[in-house]
Amino acid sequence: MHALDAIALAGGRGVRARPLTLEGPGHIRSKAAVSFLGRPLIEWQIAAFRNQGISNFYVAANGRENRYQVKDALRYGEPLGVTVRYSRPRSDRFNTGSGQATLSILQEWDLRGHALVFPADSIFELDLDELVRGHVASGAIVTVATVHRTAQEVAGTYGTMVSDGGGWIRSFLEKPPLGAIEAMMTDPARVPVNTSLYLIDCARLRELGAEGELAALARGSLDWGGDLLPWLVSRGHPVRCAPIVKAGDLGNPREYLLTMAEAMAGGYPSLRLSRESAIHESSLARRDETSGMTLAAKLTAGLVWIGPNVWIGRDVEIGPGVVLRDCHVGDEADLHPWCRLERVACLDGAMIGPGARLSDTHVGMMARVDSSLRRPTVIDGFSALGHEVRVSEGARLTGVTAYPGLTVGAEADAPERARLTG
Repeated sequence: MHALDAIALAGGRGVRARPLTLEGPGHIRSKAAVSFLGRPLIEWQIAAFRNQGISNFYVAANGRENRYQVKDALRYGEPLGVTVRYSRPRSDRFNTGSGQATLSILQEWDLRGHALVFPADSIFELDLDELVRGHVASGAIVTVATVHRTAQEVAGTYGTMVSDGGGWIRSFLEKPPLGAIEAMMTDPARVPVNTSLYLIDCARLRELGAEGELAALARGSLDWGGDLLPWLVSRGHPVRCAPIVKAGDLGNPREYLLTMAEAMAGGYPSLRLSRESAIHESSLARRDETSGMTLAAKLTAGLVWIGPNVWIGRDVEIGPGVVLRDCHVGDEADLHPWCRLERVACLDGAMIGPGARLSDTHVGMMARVDSSLRRPTVIDGFSALGHEVRVSEGARLTGVTAYPGLTVGAEADAPERARLTG
């Protein structure tokens, strides 16, 4: 493979993913630092690309939270055996979007070869060698990695494109409505999606960035999908698309949970995850307050049902009658008797009350779901509870997102898909 650098775009505000990207009221959690299967997401990304041969990484950050939360996770690459460098803090005031941030990294670090640009809110499955060979052989200035989704999935959410038979892109649509997609696509069941993963020719892109027209755009607004790619294509610069195996979007609670479950089931081999359920030995040895039995003993006696695809961290207390499927349970969580969790991300210190039934739900750090066998709490429909949220006994929540620190009463009558911010 040609020598390749990588640029992580970690400067966004994580609006789609809230409350996953909120540490507390008014306090942002960088998308790159969001917990995914017990580690900051960007650690998984860099480890996967390292395993395909990349050793030099550059992080385009923006603002204190983005910069220093990523730096806390990665330092300068020592934990992962790579080199990590960061955009200069003084550049933040000029950041007008992901395209401008990329051009700034190229200039600051004098990058002149080929680079992989990737977003901080997705994981990928791809043959990087094949993607690079096609990019270099084609002479493209940018190769856009694509996957296919249905028109309904794409509408209003993802960027798409029209290309010719050789993969050369002729036009872009950034998050178009359903009608526009159906009018331009021959097969609405297989619409190409811009994954925001790009291979770029650094020297040629730098040269264009120094020209008056693109430089002027960068001073106003220059995102990749909405500005830079359409500008390149409209000016006749060679931009092509190439399919990859898979892209998992973690940019909103629904896609986060679906991608988590797929990854735990072995859908992303590049992450090198074990497909076996994994329980930390400290949790196996921990006794619950109700039965006084260790988790290991309860499993042997058939008093707890775990699997498939369940990871349980350190010092987790699990009562009798608990059922877990397709779940990640963080350190020091409490799962009280007879609660049932399916496709749930339960972060460190979360407490799930007796008889609670949770499915397709993200539970933040130190969040508390009160429940009882008489009045069980039910949460489903891709709900997301921020850190330290408290849900009252007997509540029924479907597709609800609750920002950090809130209390959601059983009689709150929150409608489906409600966003509770205060």
